Amino acid sequence: MAMLEQITTGPVRRPRRTLIYGVQGVGKSTFGAMAEKPVFIQTEDGLNDIDCSRFPIATTYADVLAGLGALYSDKHEYGTIVVDSLDWLERLIWADVCAKRGVESIEDIGYAKGYIFSLAQWRDVLAGLDALRNERGMAVILIAHAMIEKFANPETDSYDRYVPRLNKHASALVAEWCDEVLFATYQIHTKTTDEGFNRKRTQGVGTGARVLRTGERPAHAAKNRLNLPDEMPLDHRLYAAYARGEDPFAGAASTTDDQTNEGA
Repeated sequence: MAMLEQITTGPVRRPRRTLIYGVQGVGKSTFGAMAEKPVFIQTEDGLNDIDCSRFPIATTYADVLAGLGALYSDKHEYGTIVVDSLDWLERLIWADVCAKRGVESIEDIGYAKGYIFSLAQWRDVLAGLDALRNERGMAVILIAHAMIEKFANPETDSYDRYVPRLNKHASALVAEWCDEVLFATYQIHTKTTDEGFNRKRTQGVGTGARVLRTGERPAHAAKNRLNLPDEMPLDHRLYAAYARGEDPFAGAASTTDDQTNEGA
């Protein structure tokens, strides 16, 4: 077939590769459990209160690869693979690198090369996830905790922002591989009060609402390829609707407009 005859047009709907990271206890694992027929590869003990299918807690890097291999080779009906969490997986990867290099700590490998060496294991994990996505039709959800880092923006002064709690090399590799990087947090507003004598006091006021931030901002790293709202509820059903090419808020907007017109 000639090259020009292989050109296609239009969007291609494929299972999503999603990284969700955020503050402690916000509901990242629950987000994963709401996906279509999920199964968890757990690298930490945090799923006891969630009704979900899960492998035994992986205590070695080989355990993680074995879970990926079983999902690829064996018959099953799972539709989503959830890795919970990446920062604990990273510890298993470092332990594997140390064992192969004959050192006790990743820091014992000079010139910070241990973190570079560990990218080989990360690539193997991503290759396994790609195989599940491409050949078994499974969506991928990766879960990570958040940390605050100093970001040196060449256009402004440095500032703090939330990022996944991973070594910077691994974080960059995973973020580039994913279709979406979503930051999960609590919705917070600030309230400023005048205390007199030219003094003002600013307080953070939380509504309790749990939200996803979907685009890159000074306060957090994020990206998406679905034209998601900048902020949306932390609900996998809404995210899945966008992945299907639907707008889950379109009906609500139409209803609001109709009510407004009727009232007029």
